[in-house]
Amino acid sequence: MPLALYCGFGGNPGQIPQPLAVAEEEKPLADKRDYYEVLGVQKGCSEDELKKAYRKMAKKYHPDLNPGDKQAEEKFKEVNEAYEILSDPQKRQRYDQFGFAGVDPSYGGGAGAGGGFGGFGGFSGDMGDIGSIFEDFFGGGFGGGRRSSNPNAPRRGSDIHVQVSISFMDACKGVTKKISVTRTEQCKECNGTGAEHGTAMKTCPTCGGSGTVRVQQRTPFGMIASQRPCDACGGRGKIIEKTCSKCGGRGTTSSASTIEVDIPAGIDDGQTLSLRGRGNAGLNGGPAGDLLVTVSVASHPTFRREGYDIRCEIPVSFYQAVNGDELTVPTIDGTVAYTLPEGTQPGTVFRLRGKGVQRLNSRGRGDQYVTVVVEVPKGLTREQKAKLREFEESLTEKQSPKKKSFGDKLKDMFK
Repeated sequence: MPLALYCGFGGNPGQIPQPLAVAEEEKPLADKRDYYEVLGVQKGCSEDELKKAYRKMAKKYHPDLNPGDKQAEEKFKEVNEAYEILSDPQKRQRYDQFGFAGVDPSYGGGAGAGGGFGGFGGFSGDMGDIGSIFEDFFGGGFGGGRRSSNPNAPRRGSDIHVQVSISFMDACKGVTKKISVTRTEQCKECNGTGAEHGTAMKTCPTCGGSGTVRVQQRTPFGMIASQRPCDACGGRGKIIEKTCSKCGGRGTTSSASTIEVDIPAGIDDGQTLSLRGRGNAGLNGGPAGDLLVTVSVASHPTFRREGYDIRCEIPVSFYQAVNGDELTVPTIDGTVAYTLPEGTQPGTVFRLRGKGVQRLNSRGRGDQYVTVVVEVPKGLTREQKAKLREFEESLTEKQSPKKKSFGDKLKDMFK
């Protein structure tokens, strides 16, 4: 809905202020889909839910997976724009409160409000410039939003999100992976200007080089003037006479490259590495974005990870549990010998110090915990069962204390 300002100009106490009419949303904003709808999440979702939804949608519409599909390309841009706003806590708060008016500086002729719209006292000043009204009431917008309205200001490039799958052992030991990335770079032909090499850019005749034009709007208080970016030059103040043949006037080109990523030992499933400046190129001399690599670690048939510790199970026979034995225990570094004491009970856990995963960016390591699983034999012959019964009958109560204790408890329960 259009943004409305509620201003108190005296009047009777308790009288509801009337809205000051402002321009309706420009068509490009009206055509936009709700950012939450774009990512397929509910308003109020957590950061993890937001990030998970973004990865899913970005992968679905990524240009590499949809070559030549213009619709997918537009969807990909839409997904990135939505995530850029909702992943920033301040921008998300403004969007939740004011919609596109809170995050688009060109909406309604100025940046959004930071302090709400109700309960203002009277004001004095020039009613001829709506930009001055916004400055008087809102102090220049949300956290300096006016800076982003300057099309010529340096802008940081967008981040690139990729996912890489590694094995359990690679996560424990560290590994170098090659990743194919398509990123935008500054056009080398025009050095990012968008103009054909050897040609000049001329001053925009519509705005006279200022990058902005003044428009007037009729309100109940008369005509109110406001400023907005010039449509003819996109707010740059200059017009390209002849666009660069290599980049088509965009100032950037897209190229695929293979990047080696060093994944450190101790990385865990779902963690993200940030490679500074390896994302998309910035605009107007702004820095490049980052390459964000999310690591997916495969499971292991023997080991299970808990933080920097490793857990596993080792089966032993009834005889080994009773008599004790020298066991060969697997670890991520190979096998080690462990002396199993006689009379070891099922479910006993023993620890191998320092045999876990190396701590990320540290020299320390976790431990390995091994659970003893006593395997009960199946398919015994009559002779084996007879010998086992003879063995059972030869045991004393002292040799099976838990069995005796349980039997005494049952007697007490049913006296």
